[in-house]
Amino acid sequence: MIKSIEITGKTEEEAIAAALKQLDMTREEVSVEILERSKSGIFGIGASPALIRVSYEYIEPKSEQAKTFLTGLFEKMGLDATPNIVKDDGDRIEIVIEGKNIGGVIGHRGETLDAIQLLTNYTINKSGSDRVRINIDAENYRAKRAAALEKLADKIAAKVIKYRRNVTLEPMNAYERHIIHAALQDRENISTYSIGDEPNRRIVVAYNAPPRKEYTTREWA
Repeated sequence: MIKSIEITGKTEEEAIAAALKQLDMTREEVSVEILERSKSGIFGIGASPALIRVSYEYIEPKSEQAKTFLTGLFEKMGLDATPNIVKDDGDRIEIVIEGKNIGGVIGHRGETLDAIQLLTNYTINKSGSDRVRINIDAENYRAKRAAALEKLADKIAAKVIKYRRNVTLEPMNAYERHIIHAALQDRENISTYSIGDEPNRRIVVAYNAPPRKEYTTREWA
């Protein structure tokens, strides 16, 4: 995107210097068009400053690109929703969607929210340079979903141990599977692994029998 500013100075050189200072750029990074040359006049009478236009390439920050993209997307979807940037540390951007009847943004089990997040990441990173990770949430859905999945993991693990039988969970996306794996990674006599292909990839919560104790001759005596 090409942007430009117009600025005046006593001379063309002073105007250019002022523009470069304002933009924090070098002379090589801009193009200059002289709109009006300076006039010294006679004894100061009739003097007029120089007027220049300085053009430069403006690279919109990724966070602003994401906000612009989402605003347009929600308008096309007919949703009364507003994207707000809550964190931008350079390689990770956190966006919270706010508005009325935000359920349309979340969708069934967060499927619409996941799709919006995936589409936003693809659109903003398609240039292939300075890639960022964009996380999108609405109504604190992701934290609530994570808590529900951790509770589910604990419940299933207890069932697996009680009946000593593996349990296969419903299909989940990679983010949700990660929550289950993490919740049970240190659970005694339990292991987890994934089976199937996307979008029907599932987690298996498996029972690991404890090792049998080996008795010595003295213990049997």
